[in-house]
Amino acid sequence: MHDSSSIESVLHEQRVFQPPSANTAGAPRWLIGSIDEYRAMHRRSIDDPEGFWGEIARAFHWSTPFSRVVDWNPPDARWFIGGRTNLCFNCVDRQVDSGHGDDPALIWEGEPIDGEPEIRRLSYRDLQAQTSRLANALRAMGVAKGDVVTIYMGMVPELAVAVLACARMGAAHSVIFGGFSAQAIVDRVIDADSRVIITCDGAWRRGQVVPLKDNVDAACDQLSKQGHAVSHVLVCRRIGGDVAWTTGRDHDLAQVANDASPDCPCEPMDSEDLAFLLYTSGSTGKPKGIRHTTGGYMVHTALTSRYVFNLIPDAGQVFWCTADVGWITGHSYIIYGILPSRVPTVMYEGAPNHPQPDRFWDIVARHRVTQFYTAPTAIRAFMKWGAEHPGRHDLSSLQVLGTVGEPINPEAWMWYHTHIGGQRCPIVDTWWQTETGGHMITPLPGATPTKPGSCTLPFFGIDAAILNERGQEQPRNTGGLLAIRRPWPSILRGVHGDRERFIQTYFSRFPGSDGKPPTVDSPSPFYFTGDGARQDQDGYFWIMGRVDDVINVSGHRLGTMEVESALVSHPAVVEAAVVGMPHEIKGTGVAAFCTLEPGHAPPDEPAAKALRAALREHVAREIGAIAKPDSIRFTDALPKTRSGKIMRRLLRSLAAGEEKITQDTTTLEDFSVLARLKESEEG
Repeated sequence: MHDSSSIESVLHEQRVFQPPSANTAGAPRWLIGSIDEYRAMHRRSIDDPEGFWGEIARAFHWSTPFSRVVDWNPPDARWFIGGRTNLCFNCVDRQVDSGHGDDPALIWEGEPIDGEPEIRRLSYRDLQAQTSRLANALRAMGVAKGDVVTIYMGMVPELAVAVLACARMGAAHSVIFGGFSAQAIVDRVIDADSRVIITCDGAWRRGQVVPLKDNVDAACDQLSKQGHAVSHVLVCRRIGGDVAWTTGRDHDLAQVANDASPDCPCEPMDSEDLAFLLYTSGSTGKPKGIRHTTGGYMVHTALTSRYVFNLIPDAGQVFWCTADVGWITGHSYIIYGILPSRVPTVMYEGAPNHPQPDRFWDIVARHRVTQFYTAPTAIRAFMKWGAEHPGRHDLSSLQVLGTVGEPINPEAWMWYHTHIGGQRCPIVDTWWQTETGGHMITPLPGATPTKPGSCTLPFFGIDAAILNERGQEQPRNTGGLLAIRRPWPSILRGVHGDRERFIQTYFSRFPGSDGKPPTVDSPSPFYFTGDGARQDQDGYFWIMGRVDDVINVSGHRLGTMEVESALVSHPAVVEAAVVGMPHEIKGTGVAAFCTLEPGHAPPDEPAAKALRAALREHVAREIGAIAKPDSIRFTDALPKTRSGKIMRRLLRSLAAGEEKITQDTTTLEDFSVLARLKESEEG
């Protein structure tokens, strides 16, 4: 009998790239230098999690040592029980106390305005003073330990200072990406019961001003009408223009910070005290406030940073994650995971193609970046713009490349390997989520042989498996549901204010420990990731896309990522999104939306028809006739969130021929893309 929960795997990728030996010319010293060393450490982390994680955690500063490593009562985990610590202390003050206060901690580069970009370098001592002043200013405004401070800023150094200042004084923060609307602020402020907002007068983006303060003002007006008063708004002056000002509520951030004392001891926090809320939107309903706590998150993000990126203090390294701090990637791999490693972390304010498409490579070359971490959607944009742009710059400083945010298709992986890494830099394709806090499945650069498109093997302490709906492990090379079978230190601790949603979303897909269907009172012990995946014959994991995106074609369940990879492997296609569409014979058909390489756009409809036919045949050759698209639309851009993820649910509405899009579009970056897609021809 065919298992309806299995997902057929149609992608076949055979290439394997060995990690560079430490003896290879130009290769760094690898912290973990062989696959055997990785396997031994991973086995210990699974067999003896208390011993493994206890040893790791004791290397951090604890004002009160923990008495027990972990307590697991599904779905509730507690880590480093009884311990008291502080995230800001372990990021900043610890470096100062150990004699490294003058070392560079943060390298910030602004978007180029009228010529040369603005560059600011902050040492650990600078961060200590600035976070202390802001923490004292917040306390003077009535912010207390456990309160939630909302942060809605551009990518400026003050954003990192604000985040760390909250951690310093024991307040939780809720960072909202600076591209979100006033309504997004309203929803999140109410849900978090936040009364203080830190923002900027505006932010630069491709030479234009994003009106952050205006959005906050509009949100405060709406909040007031709903009976939720915002007491204080702190404004960082980035743009310098005139903005509306509400006396008594609005404060100049620099002024109130400068007026405050630079002496503010870090507040001892229980390991399970709330560190921050980070809202992630589902396909329906209100955003989910993901709760992350202090001790486990601190330990997991720092350990993954160190080993996944091979971070070595005093080795001349410079780390750059191109994400925004408004996303979990920025939280974990710009700030909290990187600063404890004592390797400078880069923040960049602007876009990758402003003022020119070589902007990122110019930054890499000038700052001699050694670790570079970006999203597959950005890599595909680089491919579209052309290899001549990175080719103009000296990228020889690079040691490790990383990808994050979604599965990377093999063609983009190979382009990244060739044109950015010079065929010498290992690529760490990291799989993880807002909810996981840190990396879960990932190569280690000096240890793991890599395969283009695979996130490879689980990180230490991660017990990942491919299961069917009954919670039974699937055979190798059989697609199924990706689950995690035991807790890890940075696991989410809940959905803020909604325990039922927490259990239903993450701990109800598989049977409970008694083998019975899970309930709110008796949830499953397995964390459901929401992703389909498979393991190959070597145990490597291949993410096949969100289970919600699986297409059931004539009884065959296909993962969208694999069909997209086949399309992108054609020389005419630089990016593709595949969704299901109603089909009168198959039930569900395959609809493809393709962005073409420059020079491949068909000049007329006969040429477009020929290209569609060629693409269908290409897909049939690559992965089989069952996956041939029934509809192919060509577009100059795909609808994406401001973090670069393709909004496939909007494409499903378009493919279904819906006249009106009724779904939430607040995270959509460019609304004009939808309009152009509605007008595009399909065939």
